[in-house]
Amino acid sequence: MREYEVALNQNSLVKYLRKPAVEFTRHDIIRYIEENEIEQVNFHYVNEAGKIKTLNFVITSRAFLESILSTGERVDGSSLFSYIDASTSDLYIIPRFKTAFVNPFSEVPTIDLFCSFYTKEGYPLASAPENILRKASRRFTKATGYKIKALGELEYYIIADRNTNIDYPAENQKGYHESTPFAKFEFLRTKAMRFIAKCGGKIKYSHSEVGNFTTEDKYYEQHEIEFNPVDVDETADQLILAKWILRNLAYKYEVDISFAPKITVGKAGSGLHIHYMVTDEQDNNIMIENDELSPIALKTIAGILDKSKALTAFGNTIPTSYLRLVPNQEAPTNICWGETNRSSLIRIPLGWKLKTEMIKDANPLEIADVPYIPGKQTAEFRVPDGSADIYHLLAAMVMSMQHGIEMNNGLELAENLRIDENLFENTKLSKNLEHLPTSCSESADELEKEKSFFNQDNVFPTGTLDRFIHLLRAYDDKNLAERLYKKDDEIMELVEKFINYA
Repeated sequence: MREYEVALNQNSLVKYLRKPAVEFTRHDIIRYIEENEIEQVNFHYVNEAGKIKTLNFVITSRAFLESILSTGERVDGSSLFSYIDASTSDLYIIPRFKTAFVNPFSEVPTIDLFCSFYTKEGYPLASAPENILRKASRRFTKATGYKIKALGELEYYIIADRNTNIDYPAENQKGYHESTPFAKFEFLRTKAMRFIAKCGGKIKYSHSEVGNFTTEDKYYEQHEIEFNPVDVDETADQLILAKWILRNLAYKYEVDISFAPKITVGKAGSGLHIHYMVTDEQDNNIMIENDELSPIALKTIAGILDKSKALTAFGNTIPTSYLRLVPNQEAPTNICWGETNRSSLIRIPLGWKLKTEMIKDANPLEIADVPYIPGKQTAEFRVPDGSADIYHLLAAMVMSMQHGIEMNNGLELAENLRIDENLFENTKLSKNLEHLPTSCSESADELEKEKSFFNQDNVFPTGTLDRFIHLLRAYDDKNLAERLYKKDDEIMELVEKFINYA
C-alpha cells in the first residue's frame, strides 16, 4: 500500500525519493537537489497577518546548501510582526522538510519550503501563526488523546473582460458545477489543482460555483477547490499555498482573482467553509458511532457553537464579511447546527456512514465484493470566508472543540441547538436563536469577552488577541448593514476597497 501511495503522489520529491513527505530529511532534500540539478531554494513563511512571504537563495556550493538547510536564516522580525521592536528585531526561520516542493513558476529549477519562526534563544516564536496552531493542536491531543484533521473549501472569483462570456454565455447565478465552454475558466482551475497537488496539497475535487455574472465591462465567474482532510497543522499551509498558486496563475493569464466574501450587490459571495474530523491514536475517524454522530462529535459541535461569536474575529476579518453574513443570502447568521442543513452554522454533510450497494446498482456487472470505506464523516463550519486568518482561525476552532469535549453540558447544548428546518424560510424559528456578530466591531467585542479563554496556556498570546481586537475596531463599522441598506453605490465602493484584501 505504501508503494502505491508513493507512486500516485504528484509531488516530484515524493516520487523520486520513494517516501511520503512527512519522512523527508535534510539529506533527502540535498540528494534531490544534487541529482536533479536544482539551482535555487526559496523559503516561505507567514507573518502575523497571515500573508505568505518569500526569501530566495541561489545554490553556490554544497556547504552553503548544508548551511541554510541545517540552520535556516535570519530575518527582520520588526518588518513581519508589529510588536517586535527594530532594536531587537532578528528572528530565525527554520525550514520544515516535509513541506518541500518543486516551484511550478520559477524560470530555473527551484525547491521551495515552508518555515517556522524561532527566537534568538532558539525557542519557537510564541506569536507566530503556525506556532499558535501547533500549540492548540498539541494541547488538544494532550488533553483528549485525540487528533483533529481538517480541510478547507476555497471559493474565489475570476474576473475577466466581459467579452470572455460572449460565446456560450454562462447563465446568471447558475454556474454550479457548470462545464466548459459555459464555464470559461475551468482550465485555470484544473491547472491550479495539478500545481497544488505537485506542491504537496491533498486535493479532493474542484468545480465551478453558483456565482457568475456580467457587468458593463467585466465578467465574473466563481469556482471552488476542496481539499482532503489532513492533520490540522498542515491544513493552513495547504490553503496558503493554494491561494499563492491561484494568484500566480491569474497573474500569468492576465485576469484578476478575488477570495473576498462579497463581490457585488445581490450576487453569491465566497466563503471558506472548514470541515473537520476527530481521529483516535490509530488515525481512525471517530465522528460516527452506531451509524449516528458520536458523543465526541456532538461535543465538538457544542464547543464551536458556544464560541462561534468570537470565532468570527479570526474567520471574518473585514467589513464586507458581514455583508455576506446577512439573512436570506445562503450564509449562516444563526447559532445552530443540522444534518445536511445548509442554512445552519454547522452542517453535517453526507458521510457514507451506512453500508450500501449503490455502486452495484449503478453497475449491474459489478459482481466482486465492494469495499466499505469508513471514516469519511466530517462536520462543516460554514461561517468563515476568504478574509480568514487561517492559522489563527484553525487554532481557535481546535481550542473550541476541546472546550466542547470538556463541557459538562456539551451533549445537552448540542441537542438544544439542533435544527432540521430551513432557516432561510422559517424566520420565526431563526428569531429565537442567537445570532452571529453583524460587524467587525461586534466581533471584536465578542473576542474581548473570550480573551482569557483563548489565552489559556498562552496558546494565543495576549498581544496577538489585542492586535485582532484593535484591527477589527479600527474599521468602525458598527451597524454597517443598516447604514448601507439600499445604498448600492456605497456598498460597491466598500466591496472594491476590500476585493483583493482576502
